[in-house]
Amino acid sequence: MPAESTFGGTCARCPRALHGASVHRAWPSHVDPDQLRTQPFRPAGAILRLVTVQTIDTDPACPPAALAAIRRGGIPFSDPTPASRRLVVQECRFGDIPRETWDALVDRAPAATPFSRWAFHRAWWDGYGGSAHDQTLVVTEAGAIAPDDLPVAIVPLMHRHEVEPTDAANRSTLRHGHDHTLTPVAPTAKAVFFGASYHADYATILAAPSDLPDVARATVDHLAGHAQPGHPHPAPWDVVDLRRLRCADPAVDELEAAFEGSASRHGWDVIREREDVSPVVTLQAGVDFDGYLDTLGKKTRHEIRRKIRRAEARGDVVLAESDDPLRDLDAFIDLHQRRWGEAGLFPSTPGGDASRVFLRRLFETFGPHGAIRLTFLSVAGRRVAAGIHFDDGRSMYYYNAGVDPDAKDLSPGIVMTARYIEAAIALGRRRLDFLRGDEPYKYEWGAVDEPIHRLLVRRTDG
Repeated sequence: MPAESTFGGTCARCPRALHGASVHRAWPSHVDPDQLRTQPFRPAGAILRLVTVQTIDTDPACPPAALAAIRRGGIPFSDPTPASRRLVVQECRFGDIPRETWDALVDRAPAATPFSRWAFHRAWWDGYGGSAHDQTLVVTEAGAIAPDDLPVAIVPLMHRHEVEPTDAANRSTLRHGHDHTLTPVAPTAKAVFFGASYHADYATILAAPSDLPDVARATVDHLAGHAQPGHPHPAPWDVVDLRRLRCADPAVDELEAAFEGSASRHGWDVIREREDVSPVVTLQAGVDFDGYLDTLGKKTRHEIRRKIRRAEARGDVVLAESDDPLRDLDAFIDLHQRRWGEAGLFPSTPGGDASRVFLRRLFETFGPHGAIRLTFLSVAGRRVAAGIHFDDGRSMYYYNAGVDPDAKDLSPGIVMTARYIEAAIALGRRRLDFLRGDEPYKYEWGAVDEPIHRLLVRRTDG
């Protein structure tokens, strides 16, 4: 486990014990948050003045399908809570927060995904906890709090240096899309990130939509606060580097507005930019697999059908979920390794070892009825590909895969993706999310990019 945080203390009991917490009063009613959102981005700092960064204004608009996916599950986008509300922010250890409390807030958050669940974060800290320090924030109402009261919000954060000396040995690769040019940060910078965001494709604040404006401002005020007495670092962080924010997530706008509202007072640069894209296939209601293929180009659908027929000519083609993922996990890792080797998630390094722990803990923490699934594609009884995906009842998230290179003539990757789409349609899912990365194969299936944003806050006061 990592050493005790150098960015401040943690509460002894969460979320009830809130002594020493920062208290935040909601923004006065006469201040229009929209005025904050429309402030121009501040220029890059002196060291980075020659760096050209693609701004969010040059990116494609957030697709309507992405906006519709956020407004899911009947979660209302109601008006903000009264401005007289007072919120308390406390740093708490992740392990002190009950699973039921965490996931109850996940269910309120409009942009939450399986990556937001307690199980995912528990698995990440168990696998990679030595690479970062926990800085989870719990936000509650000020005043008397009943023991069973649900917090207003949880903001999963962690901190570390932008680059640690052990990063090279701990490196593993989850995604294989093109690298995107982002605003650089000094390797020695002390940085605050979303928790588990190395291996989570999406991150967000865990709060109801109506609470997000207040929670964002309370979070920013907490991060802007002075170090505790005797703190070894008068400036606890150099950058706040919040990544994996979906383009339709209302938390992005609220955080940006809150940071911009405090930027001139604290000497910050606030930069919002596209970090990556997630290509997503939208599946129309009432359309079967053949109908879906008809939405693709003539040449593409012909090739897909031809390759499926070729595999079927060898024998039964079956995509089946494992009934014992923990037993079958080594088989998945073997197929992944055969495809990616040292360039994948499981290199022969400490990073590969950590990935094995993380993946096993994912299946253990989600449990047999959780959102994570392990599947194998078999042709004539022979396993030729394997995939791991998440399913939240609305979308399927294609997380990772492996294929047998000796079965290349069977096009296992294409056939497995086809079977995944068939399964999603049969289950009534409306989206197959290929997650981060612009690998060309994703677009052959009609996927449309959904931008992922980064919110970077840098101190400029020296």
